[in-house]
Amino acid sequence: MKNKLTFLLPLLFSLSCQQATQETHWVPLFNGKDLNDWIVKIHHHDVGDNFGNTFRVEDSIIKVRYDQYGDFNDQFGHLYYKEPFSHYHLKFEYRFVGKWYPSAPEYTLLNSGVMFHSQDPRTMPKEQDWPISVEMQLLAGLGDGNARPTGNMCSPGTNVVYQGKLDPRHCIESSSKTYDGEQWVRGELIVLGDSLITHIINGDTVLQYSHPQIGGGVVNNYDPKLKIDGKLLSEGYIALQSEGQPVDFRNIQILDLRPAKK
Repeated sequence: MKNKLTFLLPLLFSLSCQQATQETHWVPLFNGKDLNDWIVKIHHHDVGDNFGNTFRVEDSIIKVRYDQYGDFNDQFGHLYYKEPFSHYHLKFEYRFVGKWYPSAPEYTLLNSGVMFHSQDPRTMPKEQDWPISVEMQLLAGLGDGNARPTGNMCSPGTNVVYQGKLDPRHCIESSSKTYDGEQWVRGELIVLGDSLITHIINGDTVLQYSHPQIGGGVVNNYDPKLKIDGKLLSEGYIALQSEGQPVDFRNIQILDLRPAKK
């Protein structure tokens, strides 16, 4: 019996390692070279029109810039990965850089975000300002000594359940520290379909909520057939935001957490 166990233990260990490797297969969403796997939608423009070269790739970084804009004119933009996801662990790094675009709304100062469970950008009319989605809001400190957490939740055209009840607030603050601009910050999202959602900043869990669903306001000029209030959101597109503040994104990768098929 002892000899058989001696033989089996290395085999079991090897199989366990193989299973762990399979279960932690991280896939890069950004190839570091181009935006061929991504779709642009900017307010006042047709889907696919990367107005002003807003989203560009340099030095293996997705850069959000406004140097080719005139008046900002509420040209809020989003860069969507080409396919939707439902159950996953998303990792990315971001940093705020440069100067805020002065004709953008004041609230966009050192402000960006990652949208998820978003509608398909190809279903958005030209004049729709925000996608129906949930947002992991990214903020930086304003240098005034006041707390300004990042990794918050905002809900354009959606609602979530927070602390056991449907929360009508557009944004819910996280418990994160304040991080000033010009530094890389690690963000993570763990999304389990229409169940639990977890926000992580620099390794710390900072916010949890559940049952994302269509509802609420903020979104304008959408196709009314798509805004079915109360409908749970079990999947959707992931998008990086542009709303007036230069920001960089890199090391964007995803781990599929869909339950194994029986």
